[in-house]
Amino acid sequence: MFTILVVEDDLPLQRMMCAFLGLNGYQTIAAGNGEEALAAIDKVLPDMVIADVMMPVMDGWELTRELRSAYPLMPIMLVTARTTLEDKRAGFTSGADDYLTKPVDLDELLLHVVALLRRSQAMTSHQLTVGECLLDYDSLTITRGAESLALPKKEFYLLFKLLSNPRQIFTRRQLMDEIWGMDAQSDERTVDVHIKRLREKCEAIPDFDIITVRGLGYKAEKHNG
Repeated sequence: MFTILVVEDDLPLQRMMCAFLGLNGYQTIAAGNGEEALAAIDKVLPDMVIADVMMPVMDGWELTRELRSAYPLMPIMLVTARTTLEDKRAGFTSGADDYLTKPVDLDELLLHVVALLRRSQAMTSHQLTVGECLLDYDSLTITRGAESLALPKKEFYLLFKLLSNPRQIFTRRQLMDEIWGMDAQSDERTVDVHIKRLREKCEAIPDFDIITVRGLGYKAEKHNG
């Protein structure tokens, strides 16, 4: 059974989300702000975190940065009433995997939870199937039928990250932090160079595309037939 940490200072909403997730087969733990969430994680490591953005003591953005540094593969979804482009950019830059707006639709929440946990399992298994392609994290290869393409490490990591989170937008800074490391000195344009090379090498593969999202960054789209 998956365990989900719900971090929300609105207690009625927190209880409603926990109850709904519980009815759908998930174990939940709850916290009212980022500091309480970190204390809870010290006792029980969840499989996923759902966090409000605007909270007292420690907000969702700061919590996400703390979690992403300590648990790089943990799925994190931010929930907020703030829907401007700048708010979304801040959320994705902090390291969030997904962004859900309020008022919360519980059925939509469940869809996002299922998708994020599925992607997380794919990354943990080090293999990912996209259409007729198999991406193998250990060998840094893409195999499609009898054809196999080996990629340089950074290019493969970029592609694996994007395809593990289809339609999820990643900023250049976020990709730099996750692929090159938080202390990397490289310019963010390094991401553009690697994306350009990926597109050239994968041009003949019909199972996916890498899309530029103007003003934000990049995302991948799968074409599964």
